[in-house]
Amino acid sequence: MKIQNPILTGFNPDPSICRAGEDYYIATSTFDWFPGVSIHHSKDLKNWQLVSRPLNRVSLLDMKGNPNSGGVWAPQLSYHDGKFWLIYSDIKVTDGRWKDAHNYLTTCDTIDGEWSEPVYMNSSGFDPSLFHDPNNGKKYFLNMFWDHRQGHHNFYGIVLQEYDQTLEKLVGEKKIIFKGTDVKLVEAPHLYYINGYYYLLTAEGGTRFDHQATIARSKNIDGPYEVHPENPLISSWAHPRITLQKAGHGSIVHTHTDEWFFVHLTGRVLPKTTDPLLDPRGYCPLGRETAIQRLEWKNGWPSIVEGNYPKDEIEGPNIEEQPFEPAAIKEDFDGDALPLDFQTLRIPLGEDIVSLKKRPGHLRMAGRESLTSHFTQALVARRWQNFQFTADTKVEFNPESFQQAAGMVNYYNTENWTYLNVTYHEEKGRILDIMTMDNTDFAQPLQGAEVVLPQGDSPVYLRVEVDYNDYQYSYSLDGEKWEAIGPVFSSYKLSDDYIRGGGFFTGAFVGMAVQDTSGENLHADFDYFIYDPK
Repeated sequence: MKIQNPILTGFNPDPSICRAGEDYYIATSTFDWFPGVSIHHSKDLKNWQLVSRPLNRVSLLDMKGNPNSGGVWAPQLSYHDGKFWLIYSDIKVTDGRWKDAHNYLTTCDTIDGEWSEPVYMNSSGFDPSLFHDPNNGKKYFLNMFWDHRQGHHNFYGIVLQEYDQTLEKLVGEKKIIFKGTDVKLVEAPHLYYINGYYYLLTAEGGTRFDHQATIARSKNIDGPYEVHPENPLISSWAHPRITLQKAGHGSIVHTHTDEWFFVHLTGRVLPKTTDPLLDPRGYCPLGRETAIQRLEWKNGWPSIVEGNYPKDEIEGPNIEEQPFEPAAIKEDFDGDALPLDFQTLRIPLGEDIVSLKKRPGHLRMAGRESLTSHFTQALVARRWQNFQFTADTKVEFNPESFQQAAGMVNYYNTENWTYLNVTYHEEKGRILDIMTMDNTDFAQPLQGAEVVLPQGDSPVYLRVEVDYNDYQYSYSLDGEKWEAIGPVFSSYKLSDDYIRGGGFFTGAFVGMAVQDTSGENLHADFDYFIYDPK
């Protein structure tokens, strides 16, 4: 069985893999998107299905007011004592000298059940994880340790402390067990006990194109740790022409068939037309994705098969392939809940904002704050998972003010988006307009040439067609005859690599949004949403 990479397409970074019997699960970061943490399930390491977003209550995760790309960084999932253990963070500050990172633990007997109320762990740094030590039955908590002091490197090292599950708190001495290599920015600790050694897997080099995974080992849990003589375990930095860039942050799994695999984040760049190969290295609007590599053991060290860089295709485990039913292209909003593919920003949206009941067969959304808000947006969206796709929706909306708008959005963060929307003009009445935000620069490219729509609440069909480097909107009044509208937009502007200031970690989303900055909460009805990969 061959496995094609990436295995989790679209924004699915920082994978933490665990095995429960013959079932495999990967947890990935969701940052400021709610519900928090994406968990995919597989029986064969090739076919994966989204099965849970466990942080689905405000008591587990309240990100109202969080900065862009704050929230859930690098969750860690493990299975032990007959239940799942999920470690996660809520990052409240991302800029400047500080990273205010609050770390929590929640557990559940089943992957898609109701997870326990969170246990607060610490706030000393991000990328937390939990290690179940088979030698003494103890549990240990790890995270990177943040140093805000002037003249110091922010990434101080990896800290280890025992966790007492009876007291539900960290106990004993805090020990810095690893300071990283000269690559710096050591983070993402995962501990494993294999054949008499503690193996410490970390990520270094930041999470851009010079990212890498580093492996070290020790006979003692608190070190000292010696680094793999052929470190890094994986990196794309020396291979600018390969498909899978940014390889680094990941985790290891030992299969029930006695094979070893490594899952890691990666990024696929848009095709280059005029840019040189190395600078800029590229743009990844699909965000950081998850890939898998086969591991082999040499002289007591794990190594990536055929060299320490990511491969587009690998030999899968000795397991019969077990595919899932493909995801539906069209969502008709006939169910009781939104499919897991859809998320909101920062907080859950209650029945007063998003409802599948008020008009059965439709998603009714009541207008709230602007697309620049860090608090309450009426926005429901899903990831870009393909370089080529078409998305369609049908909306009914009868605005009475230019402060009211509803339509289709392609969104990276509050500072970068494009928005095809039904709104109102004092002289023209109901119109179709486009608003854009480009690294905080606001524009309305149709200004003076907006499309005048029939008055009332007759439906408007909206579409976006994404084709690698470009995407463009179109509209229809009958669902059959389509007209292109507005400029051709550049996909690269919805990527980590373009965003003002850098240090952002998500990916492009497409979805539905409603604004009403008058405070009247005017609603729009969406009949369906189509995401159709080409």
